[in-house]
Amino acid sequence: MISNVSFAGGAMTPFNRRKDGSSFRDWARAAVQGALDDAGLEARDIDALIVASESDFFTMQLNPAALLADECGLIGVAAKRVEGGGASGHLAVHAGVAEVASGMACRVLVLGVEPSASHLKGADVGALYGLSFDAWTDGMTGIDSTSLYALSAQAFMARTGATLDDFARIAVRNRAHARMNANAHLPLDVSLDEVAASPVVASPYRRLDCSPLSDGAAAIILANASDLPARAQGRARFRAAVSAVDAVRLGERQDAGFFGGKQRAAQRAYEIAGVTAAEIGLAEVYDSYSGAQLQSLEALGFADVIAAERDGAFTAQGAMPVNLSGGLLGQGAPVGATGVAQVLTAALQLEGRYFGQQATHAPRYALVDTHGGIATLNAISILEAP
Repeated sequence: MISNVSFAGGAMTPFNRRKDGSSFRDWARAAVQGALDDAGLEARDIDALIVASESDFFTMQLNPAALLADECGLIGVAAKRVEGGGASGHLAVHAGVAEVASGMACRVLVLGVEPSASHLKGADVGALYGLSFDAWTDGMTGIDSTSLYALSAQAFMARTGATLDDFARIAVRNRAHARMNANAHLPLDVSLDEVAASPVVASPYRRLDCSPLSDGAAAIILANASDLPARAQGRARFRAAVSAVDAVRLGERQDAGFFGGKQRAAQRAYEIAGVTAAEIGLAEVYDSYSGAQLQSLEALGFADVIAAERDGAFTAQGAMPVNLSGGLLGQGAPVGATGVAQVLTAALQLEGRYFGQQATHAPRYALVDTHGGIATLNAISILEAP
């Protein structure tokens, strides 16, 4: 169990498509200052900066950690950049947890940022995302991420009996949660019929089953539990931070519809945290596509997820609320910032000070799940309430 790493503070910018002439540097400064204010710290109190940014093509910056340390007034700190596809932000959080747990640093600022929506044309972004898989066999052949996710979802549906209505319900609910979140990109009031009527992108996925391209930044501060400033007393703690990979190519997995790497990461996380899946009271899950949310919940060990979904177990009033932020579908998905924002949401929920949709019960444990590829590189964190 990780016993000495606490969430000290955090903040995020709105996730959206920026058309105001601002850049990732501006968003980074805003998120960092918000995190410092939330923790009651100043830039000089930070020992290390860890930056998450998926692609140099988005920022056009080959050394973003040094640049953003400069932009944010963090001259003199240790700095590094972490990249792991869609899991980049969450893996950066893991790197920060490791630095604090090992004693390498007392206070680490984790910053995730990505101009995913406004810098490049959508088709160019899609082509770059295709290189997140095996560039030789997938990306350079022209297949895109939606098609690969769709193939995996079809296999999942065939094995479990999941239906298009199950997927559409998630697309509707996560967007409804996003309506409570002032930072959300797609706070939509949509119906099951509207999801079903939206254009097919790659069967079974329609446009409203897919998360958007977003711009934005999120920052959190991690600190040794014995070195928290006065304002940050009584905050959430980390119990586990685990990652695991799966075969990159879907055809080489035993079941193309099952997220085996995520299952291995989750099992190890539960073991380290000393909890079971049944004890998790809240989850922020990587819902790049509606069906991927159910696939992830299955791999995370929550029993009979299709029945649980239909019974309302994952709603705000259910036994284990999922994606109260709106998830990627509703809150948005600036890749480097996504996992950082997920951890921020989970911590604030556990502390009872989340700014959006809240669970109707007070959970003791929250799980954060992020992945790159088709659940190829998986990151899991478990946090405990103060």
